[in-house]
Amino acid sequence: MKLYQSSASPNSRRVRIYLAEKGISMPFVPVDLGAREQFSEAYAAINPRRVVPALVLDDGTTIAEVPAILRYLEETNPVPPLLGSSPKTKALITMWERRMELEGFAAVMETVRNGAAGLKGRAISGPHGYEQIPAIVDRGRARIADFYSDLEARLHEAPYIAGDEFSVADITAVVAIDFASKALNMPVPAESEASRRWYDSTASRPSMIA
Repeated sequence: MKLYQSSASPNSRRVRIYLAEKGISMPFVPVDLGAREQFSEAYAAINPRRVVPALVLDDGTTIAEVPAILRYLEETNPVPPLLGSSPKTKALITMWERRMELEGFAAVMETVRNGAAGLKGRAISGPHGYEQIPAIVDRGRARIADFYSDLEARLHEAPYIAGDEFSVADITAVVAIDFASKALNMPVPAESEASRRWYDSTASRPSMIA
Protein backbone atom coordinates (compact mmCIF):
# COMPACT_ATOMS: atom_id res chain seq x y z
CA MET A 1 0.00 0.00 0.00
CA LYS A 2 0.97 3.61 -0.44
CA LEU A 3 -0.68 6.91 0.42
CA TYR A 4 -0.75 9.79 -2.02
CA GLN A 5 -0.91 12.86 0.20
CA SER A 6 0.26 16.41 0.80
CA SER A 7 1.78 18.03 3.87
CA ALA A 8 -0.38 21.10 3.05
CA SER A 9 -3.62 19.12 3.06
CA PRO A 10 -5.68 18.97 6.28
CA ASN A 11 -7.46 15.89 4.96
CA SER A 12 -4.11 14.18 4.41
CA ARG A 13 -3.18 15.07 7.97
CA ARG A 14 -6.28 13.29 9.28
CA VAL A 15 -5.05 10.06 7.70
CA ARG A 16 -1.45 10.57 8.84
CA ILE A 17 -2.59 11.03 12.45
CA TYR A 18 -4.75 7.91 12.21
CA LEU A 19 -1.82 5.90 10.85
CA ALA A 20 0.43 7.15 13.66
CA GLU A 21 -2.16 6.23 16.30
CA LYS A 22 -2.41 2.75 14.81
CA GLY A 23 1.32 2.30 14.31
CA ILE A 24 0.75 1.57 10.62
CA SER A 25 3.66 2.29 8.32
CA MET A 26 3.44 2.71 4.56
CA PRO A 27 5.16 4.79 1.86
CA PHE A 28 3.88 8.34 1.40
CA VAL A 29 3.86 9.70 -2.14
CA PRO A 30 3.89 13.52 -2.04
CA VAL A 31 1.46 15.44 -4.24
CA ASP A 32 2.49 19.09 -4.67
CA LEU A 33 -0.74 21.08 -4.39
CA GLY A 34 1.06 24.40 -4.89
CA ALA A 35 2.29 23.17 -8.25
CA ARG A 36 -1.23 21.86 -9.01
CA GLU A 37 0.13 18.35 -9.36
CA GLN A 38 -3.28 17.01 -8.33
CA PHE A 39 -4.57 18.14 -11.75
CA SER A 40 -1.93 16.24 -13.69
CA GLU A 41 -3.03 13.40 -15.92
CA ALA A 42 -0.81 11.06 -13.94
CA TYR A 43 -2.60 11.80 -10.69
CA ALA A 44 -6.03 11.91 -12.33
CA ALA A 45 -5.41 8.30 -13.38
CA ILE A 46 -5.06 7.47 -9.68
CA ASN A 47 -7.90 9.64 -8.37
CA PRO A 48 -10.18 11.20 -11.01
CA ARG A 49 -11.60 13.56 -8.40
CA ARG A 50 -8.13 15.13 -8.22
CA VAL A 51 -7.95 15.53 -4.47
CA VAL A 52 -5.75 14.07 -1.76
CA PRO A 53 -5.38 11.77 0.05
CA ALA A 54 -5.73 8.57 -1.94
CA LEU A 55 -4.79 5.12 -0.70
CA VAL A 56 -3.54 2.70 -3.36
CA LEU A 57 -3.71 -0.96 -2.36
CA ASP A 58 -1.27 -3.68 -3.36
CA ASP A 59 -3.61 -4.84 -6.13
CA GLY A 60 -3.82 -1.33 -7.60
CA THR A 61 -7.23 -0.43 -6.19
CA THR A 62 -7.56 3.22 -5.21
CA ILE A 63 -9.57 4.19 -2.16
CA ALA A 64 -10.20 7.92 -1.90
CA GLU A 65 -12.13 10.08 0.61
CA VAL A 66 -10.96 10.11 4.21
CA PRO A 67 -13.86 8.13 5.79
CA ALA A 68 -13.44 5.35 3.22
CA ILE A 69 -9.66 5.20 3.73
CA LEU A 70 -10.08 5.03 7.50
CA ARG A 71 -12.77 2.37 7.22
CA TYR A 72 -10.52 0.15 5.11
CA LEU A 73 -7.59 0.60 7.48
CA GLU A 74 -9.77 -0.05 10.52
CA GLU A 75 -11.11 -3.27 9.04
CA THR A 76 -7.61 -4.50 8.26
CA ASN A 77 -6.00 -3.16 11.46
CA PRO A 78 -8.71 -3.27 14.16
CA VAL A 79 -6.45 -2.70 17.19
CA PRO A 80 -6.54 -0.21 18.78
CA PRO A 81 -10.10 0.57 17.70
CA LEU A 82 -10.54 4.18 16.56
CA LEU A 83 -13.89 3.65 14.86
CA GLY A 84 -15.46 1.71 17.72
CA SER A 85 -15.54 -1.93 18.80
CA SER A 86 -19.24 -2.55 19.43
CA PRO A 87 -22.33 -1.70 17.36
CA LYS A 88 -23.14 1.11 19.79
CA THR A 89 -19.70 2.70 19.89
CA LYS A 90 -19.29 2.32 16.12
CA ALA A 91 -22.55 4.20 15.58
CA LEU A 92 -21.73 6.92 18.11
CA ILE A 93 -18.24 7.50 16.75
CA THR A 94 -19.60 7.65 13.20
CA MET A 95 -22.22 10.16 14.32
CA TRP A 96 -19.78 12.42 16.15
CA GLU A 97 -17.11 12.20 13.48
CA ARG A 98 -19.70 13.20 10.89
CA ARG A 99 -20.66 16.21 12.99
CA MET A 100 -17.04 17.24 13.41
CA GLU A 101 -16.56 16.99 9.66
CA LEU A 102 -19.73 18.83 8.62
CA GLU A 103 -19.96 21.44 11.35
CA GLY A 104 -16.27 22.07 11.95
CA PHE A 105 -13.97 20.88 9.19
CA ALA A 106 -16.31 21.75 6.30
CA ALA A 107 -17.08 25.17 7.78
CA VAL A 108 -13.39 26.01 7.91
CA MET A 109 -12.79 24.64 4.42
CA GLU A 110 -15.57 26.63 2.80
CA THR A 111 -14.45 29.81 4.56
CA VAL A 112 -10.85 29.40 3.42
CA ARG A 113 -11.67 28.39 -0.14
CA ASN A 114 -14.09 31.28 -0.65
CA GLY A 115 -11.69 33.88 0.74
CA ALA A 116 -8.14 32.92 -0.26
CA ALA A 117 -6.81 34.89 -3.21
CA GLY A 118 -4.89 31.86 -4.46
CA LEU A 119 -8.09 29.84 -4.73
CA LYS A 120 -10.02 32.09 -7.13
CA GLY A 121 -12.03 29.85 -9.39
CA ARG A 122 -11.41 26.92 -7.04
CA ALA A 123 -13.98 27.57 -4.31
CA ILE A 124 -14.85 23.87 -4.12
CA SER A 125 -12.18 21.17 -4.21
CA GLY A 126 -12.39 18.59 -6.96
CA PRO A 127 -12.17 18.43 -10.74
CA HIS A 128 -14.57 21.30 -11.47
CA GLY A 129 -13.95 25.02 -11.07
CA TYR A 130 -16.32 27.21 -9.08
CA GLU A 131 -16.09 30.93 -8.39
CA GLN A 132 -15.75 32.22 -4.86
CA ILE A 133 -18.77 33.70 -3.06
CA PRO A 134 -17.53 36.35 -0.61
CA ALA A 135 -20.68 36.16 1.52
CA ILE A 136 -19.82 32.56 2.36
CA VAL A 137 -16.77 33.80 4.25
CA ASP A 138 -18.93 35.70 6.74
CA ARG A 139 -21.31 32.78 7.03
CA GLY A 140 -18.40 30.41 7.48
CA ARG A 141 -16.95 32.42 10.36
CA ALA A 142 -20.36 32.34 12.02
CA ARG A 143 -20.52 28.58 11.50
CA ILE A 144 -17.09 28.13 13.09
CA ALA A 145 -18.15 30.20 16.10
CA ASP A 146 -21.23 27.99 16.47
CA PHE A 147 -19.05 24.90 16.11
CA TYR A 148 -16.92 26.05 19.02
CA SER A 149 -20.00 26.74 21.12
CA ASP A 150 -21.47 23.31 20.39
CA LEU A 151 -18.10 21.64 20.99
CA GLU A 152 -17.83 23.27 24.41
CA ALA A 153 -21.26 21.97 25.38
CA ARG A 154 -20.34 18.47 24.26
CA LEU A 155 -17.02 18.43 26.12
CA HIS A 156 -18.79 19.32 29.35
CA GLU A 157 -20.57 15.97 28.92
CA ALA A 158 -17.69 13.67 27.98
CA PRO A 159 -13.87 13.63 28.09
CA TYR A 160 -13.64 12.91 24.36
CA ILE A 161 -15.94 13.91 21.57
CA ALA A 162 -17.56 10.51 21.05
CA GLY A 163 -17.50 9.50 24.71
CA ASP A 164 -14.92 8.00 27.02
CA GLU A 165 -12.29 7.03 24.44
CA PHE A 166 -10.15 8.84 21.88
CA SER A 167 -11.45 8.24 18.35
CA VAL A 168 -11.42 9.52 14.79
CA ALA A 169 -13.93 12.16 15.89
CA ASP A 170 -11.18 13.75 17.98
CA ILE A 171 -8.74 13.57 15.05
CA THR A 172 -11.13 15.39 12.73
CA ALA A 173 -11.91 18.02 15.35
CA VAL A 174 -8.26 18.75 16.16
CA VAL A 175 -7.37 19.06 12.47
CA ALA A 176 -10.33 21.39 11.92
CA ILE A 177 -9.30 23.56 14.86
CA ASP A 178 -5.67 23.73 13.77
CA PHE A 179 -6.83 24.61 10.24
CA ALA A 180 -9.07 27.39 11.57
CA SER A 181 -6.32 28.68 13.85
CA LYS A 182 -3.68 28.84 11.13
CA ALA A 183 -5.73 29.90 8.13
CA LEU A 184 -8.34 32.13 9.77
CA ASN A 185 -6.86 33.07 13.16
CA MET A 186 -9.85 31.42 14.82
CA PRO A 187 -8.54 29.16 17.62
CA VAL A 188 -10.66 27.67 20.38
CA PRO A 189 -11.99 30.64 22.40
CA ALA A 190 -10.06 31.25 25.60
CA GLU A 191 -13.25 31.12 27.65
CA SER A 192 -14.11 27.61 26.40
CA GLU A 193 -12.52 25.82 29.34
CA ALA A 194 -13.68 22.28 28.56
CA SER A 195 -12.61 22.59 24.94
CA ARG A 196 -9.23 24.01 25.91
CA ARG A 197 -8.67 21.13 28.34
CA TRP A 198 -9.58 18.57 25.69
CA TYR A 199 -7.58 20.32 22.97
CA ASP A 200 -4.42 20.70 25.05
CA SER A 201 -4.54 17.03 26.03
CA THR A 202 -5.38 15.73 22.56
CA ALA A 203 -2.98 17.97 20.64
CA SER A 204 -0.11 16.77 22.85
CA ARG A 205 -0.46 13.17 21.64
CA PRO A 206 2.64 12.07 19.69
CA SER A 207 0.51 11.28 16.64
CA MET A 208 -0.45 14.92 16.17
CA ILE A 209 2.91 15.83 14.65
CA ALA A 210 2.33 13.38 11.80
